[in-house]
Amino acid sequence: MSHANRSFPTSVPLLDIARQTVPLKAEMMAALEAVLDSGMFVLGPQVAELEQRVAEYCGVKHAIACASGSDALLLALMSRDIGPGDEVILPSYTFFATAGAVARLGARCVFVDIEPHGYNIDPAQIEAVVTPATKAIIPVHLYGQCAEMDAIMAIAERHNLLVIEDAAQAIGAEYQNQRAGAIGHVGCFSFYPTKNLGGCGDGGMLTTNDDELAATLSLLRVHGMQPRYFHKLVGINSRLDAMQAALLNVKMPHLESWTEARSENAARYVEMFIAAGLHEVLELPTVLPYRRHVWNQFICRIGEGRRDALRAALAARNIGSEIYYPVPMHAQECFRDLRVDAETLPETNRAAAETIALPIFPELTAAEQQTVVEATAAFFDKPVRQPCPAPNYLRAATPEASRTGSVQ
Repeated sequence: MSHANRSFPTSVPLLDIARQTVPLKAEMMAALEAVLDSGMFVLGPQVAELEQRVAEYCGVKHAIACASGSDALLLALMSRDIGPGDEVILPSYTFFATAGAVARLGARCVFVDIEPHGYNIDPAQIEAVVTPATKAIIPVHLYGQCAEMDAIMAIAERHNLLVIEDAAQAIGAEYQNQRAGAIGHVGCFSFYPTKNLGGCGDGGMLTTNDDELAATLSLLRVHGMQPRYFHKLVGINSRLDAMQAALLNVKMPHLESWTEARSENAARYVEMFIAAGLHEVLELPTVLPYRRHVWNQFICRIGEGRRDALRAALAARNIGSEIYYPVPMHAQECFRDLRVDAETLPETNRAAAETIALPIFPELTAAEQQTVVEATAAFFDKPVRQPCPAPNYLRAATPEASRTGSVQ
């Protein structure tokens, strides 16, 4: 079906934070004014309220706010005194903070390959690299979809390992009807502005069901101090400020509706891509069984070295895209001393060379999505036809299906 007589946007941003914050501006300004009037700028009641909200949302006993998602990872490792001589298993295909927290404490990163469809750590490869020095596993719930946590937790139990969920991109995601951050021993979240629940600066959160671990994390974020000027542990300064918490408290009630909007956008993309025949030249995202995907990113895979050319073609049409992540951790200059054999991480290397993220933010319109699809179709010389319902196995974004495991 031709769209020659229809008008579509001439540009599409990768993300438009203003579309989300502007409608909430008055409420957010009022929340900031209340903090200013209180004079309580660090931790305090606003932070305690956010901690309670996040704990309830994630289905855990404890949520401990901190200064960033990066600090959340650092604090989680510090809670078990992980440091020099210790090893931590994690994927190489992740944002730097995951590996950076391990290296910053002097521990050794042990990189494991990912599975090719969900882009998360491959549990089948974890046990082979466990040694007496291994102290923890960090599965990363990349792009908003949980890793295969049953298998990971079983390995951790056999070897007495700490499991730290890097859920920076996955607040609200589910595995076997459990929320991200409630499955491992501790969960780590980021409130960086681009996240599904984003603040107006840095912010982070730790979640756990372990009372003792929660107490330790609460101490570590305030220099290990309790009471004032008496230090039980050597911690760091990683307190969330009240202004960020106040803004996040305004946004928190909207998180589920924003997540559903992301899911609707993902399903619409799939229908549009299939209608254009683009599923023949692109690998579309997959929702794995027993998951709820929260679509922090919509990731497609393009082989044959054409990814960068597609991105350039989209940019020429003023359409935003991004590469997450072009250089895996094992290939970063700062980890050169680890001397990782790149041939042991083939799926990681392939994902870094072939994946591209397209706009998926909640306020994205169907017309903007059509612009993205038409530009992609033009790159592949594909005619654009009227979207039709996608086959069930590609209707990626229906939470009900994800929870029952019917989406493959």
